[in-house]
Amino acid sequence: MNASVPHNYLRLIFWLTCLTLLAAGCSDGGKMSPAQGKVLQSSIQRVTNPDVPPDDALALARGNRAFAQDFYLAIRAEAGNQFVSPYSISSALAMTYAGARGRTAEQMARTLHFDLPQERLHPAFNALDQQLESGAKPPAEGEPQPFQLDVANSIWGQAGHPFKPEFLDLLALNYGAGLRQADFVADAEKARGEINGWVEEKTHERIKDLIPSGGVNPATRMVLVNAIYFKADWLFPFEKNNTYPRPFTLADGTQIQAESMAFDKPSSLDYLDGDGFQAVELPYAGGTTSMLVVLPDEGRLDEIEARLQDDALEQVLGQAQPTRMQLVLPKFSYTAEYKLKDILSGMGMPDAFCEGGADFSGMDETGNLCIDQVFHKAFVAVDEKGTEAAAATAVVVMEASAMIDEYLTLEVNRPFLFMIRHNPSGTILFMGRVMDPRPAP
Repeated sequence: MNASVPHNYLRLIFWLTCLTLLAAGCSDGGKMSPAQGKVLQSSIQRVTNPDVPPDDALALARGNRAFAQDFYLAIRAEAGNQFVSPYSISSALAMTYAGARGRTAEQMARTLHFDLPQERLHPAFNALDQQLESGAKPPAEGEPQPFQLDVANSIWGQAGHPFKPEFLDLLALNYGAGLRQADFVADAEKARGEINGWVEEKTHERIKDLIPSGGVNPATRMVLVNAIYFKADWLFPFEKNNTYPRPFTLADGTQIQAESMAFDKPSSLDYLDGDGFQAVELPYAGGTTSMLVVLPDEGRLDEIEARLQDDALEQVLGQAQPTRMQLVLPKFSYTAEYKLKDILSGMGMPDAFCEGGADFSGMDETGNLCIDQVFHKAFVAVDEKGTEAAAATAVVVMEASAMIDEYLTLEVNRPFLFMIRHNPSGTILFMGRVMDPRPAP
């Protein structure tokens, strides 16, 4: 990819209440496990070095950040811990968007912030996917894990259905996704098991049962899937002997004890004491990814979450300064899952769903397809060594019927927000909120 983005600009993407992830559209490298099924079409190979203008790369990154911001605002009212991969959702829906036409396509583009025309959007996704994957290289022996990223796309189609070759070719060229045979009509449960098995394999067994029982049925004609797995070690790891229970105050004022990590000595981290919050950036080994932690002042969580304005956040990130500091951060690990139909409809793309008069005539010869449901599931684990995260999205398509001597201490001891991002591209890989860091019962 010949597009590059200035580092200072990318740091300004921090949108105050999120955590990142990533991913999408990378190919399976031509390998097939028993769970992947028979690839019917397309035989066209993915473009491995797309020539994408820098302005298109910037437009895609900007649009993906805007969608991440909008999406988090749409789910923030739900109680408890939150964790999503906005990029995984964007990628799976981008493949679906390739077959959208008319008002359905207009609504999807507006909601997903796809600001490029179709003929430029999909190559830009392809270039970004490959840029993301190119940074994930195995560490040298004895070196920390800088950034492991496994991403894959697949499409599962009803055998014998008249999908348009040009639609399948576009997905093969730009997303490395060949059409895998499934028979939803004869045995939808078997097809569901095969898709879930593929997702589990691609996410290193972190995402299981993405599509729940009943999530596909004999009317299903296609399922478009994105899966992503991320693992990286901290550049400044926490010492395990500094991890022990520390007070953490829940949103309702209840104080609990949470296993919390601390550095063995102060480290230099980019830090900002902002209006109503504090923010710190924790780099991962390798320097291309980082986690942003946003700690709202006591009683101001709702306010800070609501202030997700991209331009304001860019200004904020530009003010973060290297600061010698001690950090206390809870360990946490949880899985979150969502059905996105109502959320995405409310965000502005109701026509894409079966109740809305969908137009996916670019997918098949029938012109009678619609999105039944969008399933999303994400996992995150943060400990002394680093971060492991995974996510998957399935779109189910059916037929309608500066350093200083002093240092400060930031103790993350109340609900907080976080984001994992790919710094060179400005892509938000994962984002989330921790209301209660205790392990699930």
